[in-house]
Amino acid sequence: MKFIIRGKNIDITNALKDYVEEKVGKIERYFDNEPPMEAHVSLEVEKERHIVEVTAYIDGLILRGEEMTGDMYASIDGVIEKLERQIRKYKTKINRRIREERRELKESLADNVTIPIEEDDDEFESDPKVVKTKKFAMKPMQVKEAIMQMDLLNHDFFVFFNAATEEVNVVYKRKAGDYGLIEPTF
Repeated sequence: MKFIIRGKNIDITNALKDYVEEKVGKIERYFDNEPPMEAHVSLEVEKERHIVEVTAYIDGLILRGEEMTGDMYASIDGVIEKLERQIRKYKTKINRRIREERRELKESLADNVTIPIEEDDDEFESDPKVVKTKKFAMKPMQVKEAIMQMDLLNHDFFVFFNAATEEVNVVYKRKAGDYGLIEPTF
């Protein structure tokens, strides 16, 4: 796994770097035969808070976790727990989909053909349901105009057609009070 570790208001010692690489490296065990993974780790100290953000890129899947505690090592442990929960949830959804496809296949095959179906307890809720669909016209606008529109609507995010890039973008409010911009890449 390739690591990109950066610190803000903290010196990253070899011991801290080794600890991050050891803990974050554990998520590789969940993905057999995958291409090389990359993890961006941000360690930050802000007053008495130790903040750890990890973004891992694994063959098109993006895992992201953030943890904030009074101890840097506890924050690292906490963010790894969050990432492992995300991975288990993802793997559970994939396994559920495979089981459903097997059931459908089994029902469509003749009675003399058997396919073993594994049953296991799902610790996660069922697939999310779309309960509302909204359609709206997207006029081209600048990023600042999109942020203003989002604030006027009192929303946490806003989808818009970026006049500068001629692509659909998303602006969103970050926890710190500033804004983020999501631009698609293909």
